Amino acid sequence: MNPPEDAYTFVRERESSARTYANAVPRVLERGRLTRIHDTDGNSYLDCLTVAGTLALGHNHPVVTARVREYLDSGQMQQALDFTTPAKHAFLRTLYRHLPPGFAATAKVQFCGPSGADAAEAAVKLFKSATGRRTVLTFHGAYHGMTAGALSLTGNLRAKERVASLMPDVHFLPYPYAYRCPFGLGEPQGSTVGLHYIERVLTDPESGITRPAAVIVEAVQGEGGVVPAPVEWLRGLRAITAALDVPLVVDEIQSGVGRTGTMFAFEAAGIEPDAILMSKAVGGGFPLSLVLYHERYDGWLPGSHAGTFRGNQLGMVAGAATLDVIEAEGLVASAATKGALLGDLLKDLAHRHPEIGEVRGRGLMWGLEIVDPQGRPDALGSLPADGARTTALKRRCLDNGLLTESGGRHGAVLRLLPPLTITEEEITELADRLEKSFD
Repeated sequence: MNPPEDAYTFVRERESSARTYANAVPRVLERGRLTRIHDTDGNSYLDCLTVAGTLALGHNHPVVTARVREYLDSGQMQQALDFTTPAKHAFLRTLYRHLPPGFAATAKVQFCGPSGADAAEAAVKLFKSATGRRTVLTFHGAYHGMTAGALSLTGNLRAKERVASLMPDVHFLPYPYAYRCPFGLGEPQGSTVGLHYIERVLTDPESGITRPAAVIVEAVQGEGGVVPAPVEWLRGLRAITAALDVPLVVDEIQSGVGRTGTMFAFEAAGIEPDAILMSKAVGGGFPLSLVLYHERYDGWLPGSHAGTFRGNQLGMVAGAATLDVIEAEGLVASAATKGALLGDLLKDLAHRHPEIGEVRGRGLMWGLEIVDPQGRPDALGSLPADGARTTALKRRCLDNGLLTESGGRHGAVLRLLPPLTITEEEITELADRLEKSFD
């Protein structure tokens, strides 16, 4: 009799070397319910990754699974290109109810291919077409996806350095990052100078940068290291772009759908963008991606942006169910409340562990920047990022039943994205397991 096959090894030996998450988790993950997942060896984990923020309600939320089962049993279409269906109608009615009212009143929607990257691609095409301009401005530390156009908008150099001929006419601007201020000033001076610089870039006839088709920004950078933009900076950026007739696109693919304690992260600043990119949580755990934008930019010709799976009915059903649960259970407000608890626990942890350089986040989206406590501080007193230490910490977290992820510069930010359904008791458990992983 042959011994049982090692599933992890079998998959690893056949999967491409581009895989990432699985390399850090040498387990076969099998089942999940809300905040907890289990592997085939019977181990349990608190999930603080939730598929990079995709599972706003955690794994197999009963309302979502019931709606999906009911839909599958109904005999309705599973895929529908861009045809109108009852599921699409219900999803859009629900989604528009959760948009900021002023934005919703004039918003058009473009359903994209199933990944968030395709929403970024669609937005670039839309605003280039609508404005007749070719330049796009983005930010240091940005992440907008891994397809060619989206990768061009992404700050991470490692993903780009071996790929030739990315989209031209993309320029990067400084993003406010207090711990590693690009101007060496810290906050709020860094934001003030940054806004002045952006305004000069857009108005100086010798800047070398033509007026852009769009500025694309994350109100909270996710993959870039969980860096929330100060609300004053977001307001200033909106004021500059509005005054100069430059469309502002906010990427809410990871930070949207209640993650940061408001339905959208930009709402903390009280601004209204020209477009919002959505994916991940908006599909309720199923692939779904879309761009919402002001109707004045609706210059598409039929077929200008298409994709076979843009009509993913299961994503629409699960997405509507997710939004209904978030509303019924008050999960946006509770994300703010529970996020404050988690933030306090993480800051207490930082007081006891000098290898935590900074704790930052909003709602249930947090990052711990891991540093070399013996390293030489910079002019602001910030210590060198320590990616190796972060990798080791992430491994100890896994051993202690905590699934996390890393990101940011040098991979030195431990990232926490628990589901909105996490309880206060589980937050305390999370902090205890994290503390144990530092020891």
